[in-house]
Amino acid sequence: MIQIATLFVFSLAYLSCETSVPQFDSQSAFKYLIEQCDFGPRNPGSEGHENTKNYILDITKAFADSVIVQNFSFESALEKKSHQGFNIVARFNPSSETQILIGAHWDTRPYADRDLEKKNFYKPILGANDGASGVAILLELAKLLNKNKPTLGVNLVFFDAEDSGVSEENESYCKGSIFFAKNLPIPNIKEAIILDMVGDKQLSLPIERNSLNFNPTLVRQLWDRAKKLNLKAFKGVVGLAIYDDHVPLFQYANIPSIDIIDFRYPNSFKNYWHTVEDTPKNCSPESLGQVGTLMVDYIFNRKFYSTK
Repeated sequence: MIQIATLFVFSLAYLSCETSVPQFDSQSAFKYLIEQCDFGPRNPGSEGHENTKNYILDITKAFADSVIVQNFSFESALEKKSHQGFNIVARFNPSSETQILIGAHWDTRPYADRDLEKKNFYKPILGANDGASGVAILLELAKLLNKNKPTLGVNLVFFDAEDSGVSEENESYCKGSIFFAKNLPIPNIKEAIILDMVGDKQLSLPIERNSLNFNPTLVRQLWDRAKKLNLKAFKGVVGLAIYDDHVPLFQYANIPSIDIIDFRYPNSFKNYWHTVEDTPKNCSPESLGQVGTLMVDYIFNRKFYSTK
């Protein structure tokens, strides 16, 4: 078990003129990140994958109004073998006319094929940032939404089989979100936000280019709110176009979707992505707190977000 130093609860003092919203607990979210990593790599077919599936199900069933599990099979282009995948959907206020989706992938990559050491190429990654960080925020949101009922329908979706693809073959990635988009278990989803690689200690979140095309209104609203809330990781510049779980949602289900992602992990000069260095020591509760705080604002401060 990795020991956690005493951490502070990331909170923001909202302006008195704004709606009172719950506070996102970054210490609790980071604990969820650590607990996932304690299962080891979570690549499909592994013991860690099975244990983490049960872990997410236990937590979401305790907190959500209802939980849906989508089972599917897929071919791992990286491993050249078939696996079973599991999308998990935790629903809050499912009867609301307005339904939104906040998602993250919970699987990890089976090979550290971006590592500088060739001896590590065929080792699975731990995925503290690329996998556990987005899930940690979703799990903390589930706990928060259980205590603070939202007025709109919130669907927290844990996508599987995102990270077993190969370069230049986009749809070898994101198998879970492709299956979800083609077999929607939820009707009338207004829009979607994907959280991926949001735990980096040096968190920097430019606007992902596809997101700007898919849902420019929500992008503008979120980054404007981040500035007003002093969430400094959010940068008002347009970055790379990235194939992530938001792309199948838009392409196959016509859901206006965006991606909140820090692809340069940890920065432009080093790379921990798809390496054995993707560990909790390179992540922080403060980073989870910035993204989690914005998600809470998005759910509860609806007057600042389009409801069309």
